[in-house]
Amino acid sequence: MWLPPGVMMLCTLLAYIDRQTLAVLSPTILSDTGLNAASYSLALSYFSIAYMIANPLWGSVLDYVGLRAGMLVAVFIWTAASVAHGWVAGFMGFAVARTVLGVGEGAAFPGGFRTAVESLPASSQSRGMALAYSGASLGNLITPLLVTPIALAFGWRFAFWITGAMGAAWLALWWAIARPPWLALQSRRTAPQFSWPNLFDLRALLVMSTFGLGGFGLGVVLYMSPLYLNRALGFTQADLGRILWIPSVGYQCGYFFWGWIADRYIKGDIRRATRIFLLLTALALPPALTPLAGRWVVLALFFWAMFIADGFIMTALRMGAHLFPREQAGMVAGLGSGSWSAVLAAMLPLYGRWMDAHNYAAIFVSMSLIPALGTVVWLAFSRKSDGVRDVPLTAPAMGKQRSAAREGQA
Repeated sequence: MWLPPGVMMLCTLLAYIDRQTLAVLSPTILSDTGLNAASYSLALSYFSIAYMIANPLWGSVLDYVGLRAGMLVAVFIWTAASVAHGWVAGFMGFAVARTVLGVGEGAAFPGGFRTAVESLPASSQSRGMALAYSGASLGNLITPLLVTPIALAFGWRFAFWITGAMGAAWLALWWAIARPPWLALQSRRTAPQFSWPNLFDLRALLVMSTFGLGGFGLGVVLYMSPLYLNRALGFTQADLGRILWIPSVGYQCGYFFWGWIADRYIKGDIRRATRIFLLLTALALPPALTPLAGRWVVLALFFWAMFIADGFIMTALRMGAHLFPREQAGMVAGLGSGSWSAVLAAMLPLYGRWMDAHNYAAIFVSMSLIPALGTVVWLAFSRKSDGVRDVPLTAPAMGKQRSAAREGQA
């Protein structure tokens, strides 16, 4: 039963290799193409906007048509977009390639979440999500080690073509594995209607705020740390290939540690989730000291920022799996990932300007404080009336609460 989440781990691994190749090689690419950090960040923002929209839509599509067909189409789209990076030279080319990449990669996390929910019992689902999602952290860990030597030997464009070949290999693997007995084929009887994401649903607000705002530091370290290490601390492109894996270990460990906490401690309990969110908010503050730290302390702070961001993400997803019916699992993950991308789309252009202006304190102080906003939203809306604080917010429970309220009014 762990094989399907394992295959989806390879999918998220591929997604993050494709996504992070540009970030890892950004010092070389910006120098070669003449782009500045502001233009680079704007192209990343286009990716984030496309990713934001695509996540909940892909989640609903996967819920409806099934994982096999949906993931084949999605991975084909983003593999083609990844290869296209090797043919572009200016801002517009990168912007278009990143946008299409965001459209395709929007299926990765909803697919991993739905696979874990479908293939594992409730007591193991958070660890299944951690396994499926751990490909992202593993991809971030190995991308510098993989693409930097390729870029130094053959040029940065060739690195994108190699990642395209890896996408083709995963498509062949998925075609062979995504069928019984490893993965059940989708039955229309289990998803008779297309579930449009409802952004005004209280449950959706809780998932989106804690995932999107709480996990924000993860995106900052993913996309901005190579430029910061290069410009502020003097690491060369070759140096980055040797040391960028260090923060990613925190990313990898965080998924499994917080997934275990979610399964063993939280278990869908709102009050326990509140305690974890308050703890994580406090633990997210140390990376604000990044501009004052030396080289190796900075790497440790980046490690910590990724580890804590994982805690927000895994807790938000565990509660999402509890609050929503199983048939909407893909949509729930899409709402979470989409909200995370929305926050990045709003902030990255500003961070790019701050990077060009060497205003590093503004970047890292705000990065450390933004998760607190997600916790504030959780505190405000998880304590609403109708017994939300004491009764799990599952769809049946909410229906019973509304019925009881109507009977009381009558």
